[in-house]
Amino acid sequence: MVELKTPEEIDRIGVAGAFVAEILAELRAAAGVGVNLLALEAIVRERIRERGAHSCYWDYSPSFGRGPFRNTVCLSVNDAVLHGLPFDYALRDGDVLTMDLALGIDGWVADAATTVIVGTPDPEDQRLVRATEEALGAAIDAAQPGNRIGDISAAIEAVARRHGYPVNTEFGGHGLGRTMHEDPHVSNAGRAGRGFPLKPGLVIALEPWFAKTTDRIFTDPDGWTIRSADGSRTAHSEHTVAVTADGPRVLTAA
Repeated sequence: MVELKTPEEIDRIGVAGAFVAEILAELRAAAGVGVNLLALEAIVRERIRERGAHSCYWDYSPSFGRGPFRNTVCLSVNDAVLHGLPFDYALRDGDVLTMDLALGIDGWVADAATTVIVGTPDPEDQRLVRATEEALGAAIDAAQPGNRIGDISAAIEAVARRHGYPVNTEFGGHGLGRTMHEDPHVSNAGRAGRGFPLKPGLVIALEPWFAKTTDRIFTDPDGWTIRSADGSRTAHSEHTVAVTADGPRVLTAA
């Protein structure tokens, strides 16, 4: 069931969204060569504790994961793109790091992700990251009242095709608000004019992610980390967006 939020409720989601954006900006600044993933996890834990927020990932037990997730942020490196389980790993020059964070404040949830290149960037990795950011911008532009979910999906897919990247449709965007995952699902590929109508009050996480040369994925032995099937590098960009009568409102903007 899709729950439309009131303007006041959207404002409350925006409070969580601003905190998500603040932490992700801190992580982007901290992610350097030699920095351990567990140190980044520790930053998030402390910031959440200080704010009195709660992590949407801690104790998260979806059907696709192995047992409860026992971290506060997803950190995915190189060919890993989703649900990366933080582990004892020091970042290396040229690593591609995706940081995905969802948290709640006073019962309302926001979710966002960003991909950074550590140290010396490879131009092809830069192009991949920019493509996900461009696709996210196109998705936000399509989140207009009167459009449909398919318009968002088609906008993301068009950017991917223009850059020559395949699109996986197993994982995509989703509704959120009171919990991290609500209806509707927002695929990263689809047909314009189809699907659930976009009405004021709809709050959705839009999250285009691409791998360089495949649309197939597999799950690590850790039971969580999702990687490209051919080992090619990946990138992921995400914002929480509210559909309003005046157009899309990004709730996790820096």
